[in-house]
Amino acid sequence: MEKIKKISVEEYCIHYSIETSFVQQLDEHGLINLIYSDKKAFISYEELPDIEKYMRLYYDLEINMAGIDTIRHLLNRMQSLQQEMKRLQGELGRE
Repeated sequence: MEKIKKISVEEYCIHYSIETSFVQQLDEHGLINLIYSDKKAFISYEELPDIEKYMRLYYDLEINMAGIDTIRHLLNRMQSLQQEMKRLQGELGRE
């Protein structure tokens, strides 16, 4: 069984000088998935790049959680459409 690399929410927040409530809100809004063990919350290393993007949106651009969720949805949709476009171009032999 593969061991998941993770960091505690507390350590992460101390390192980046942010409130733990921010990370908890991300989890509550379904933007990330925290791992709970022994009543302690952890962040998977796979989630770290997304959290850093969300931190910039929240702290630097002052975008609220609903706005972050909307931006995430639109970026995912755009990526999906780009992949579909590449697939269709490949079918047409324009690659």
